[in-house]
Amino acid sequence: MALSSSSIGKKFIQSISGAFLIIFLLLHATINFFSVIDTFTGKFGIAAADDQLFSKGDGLFKLGCDFMSTPVISIMVPVLALGFLVHIVYGCWLTYTNVKARGGWKRYEVASKAAADSWSAKNMFVLGLVILGLLCFHLSHFWAKMQLPELFGVGTYENNPYYLLVTTFGQWWILAIYIVWFAAIWLHLVHGFWSMFQTVGWSGSIWMKRLKVIGVVVATLIVVMFLAAAVNGFYQAHWGWGATIA
Repeated sequence: MALSSSSIGKKFIQSISGAFLIIFLLLHATINFFSVIDTFTGKFGIAAADDQLFSKGDGLFKLGCDFMSTPVISIMVPVLALGFLVHIVYGCWLTYTNVKARGGWKRYEVASKAAADSWSAKNMFVLGLVILGLLCFHLSHFWAKMQLPELFGVGTYENNPYYLLVTTFGQWWILAIYIVWFAAIWLHLVHGFWSMFQTVGWSGSIWMKRLKVIGVVVATLIVVMFLAAAVNGFYQAHWGWGATIA
């Protein structure tokens, strides 16, 4: 039976696409955290005014952004987009089939111990919608001003990622929205991490306890790095590098 035509197959595809996205989030969060490291090394805001990748003297965050602009990563962008689309489509379909099979949304919420295991487990679909909506908000701040002009020649290219960081997170209400987004990502990852391994067969009681702990650690690490970069961007906008160029 084809993967896409069975319930187990759909869950397997959902798990694999989710694993790919977790790896990307870990990479993306690490590069964002480079901006925090730059604050302590005195490199925050340093980016050569040229179109060359990996210019000498650039801050670590700028070098990380340059890495995301390399041909290999640029090729991976449509693959990532496809993986994210698959994750969304299968997530919606699995939620619909589960709700339909169990006779409605309220019955779905309490139908099994697994569904009632945690708040995030019962609200993965809602969390996914929140993450998706705020992802579009996020893309308008960074991807639309860096990768989009490079890939398709649309819009005005911004070479200095530090500038985008301080102009975005320098506004308290935008920072607040991002914090909500980070919280939704954390809740989604905490449940999705161990659920992913359960789908591929790692469902033993001993390993499941370990995977739940590892899931919390991984989700927390990713979100803390994102949050640190955002809060540091707010600080830099008002009292650091951003304040000196205002």
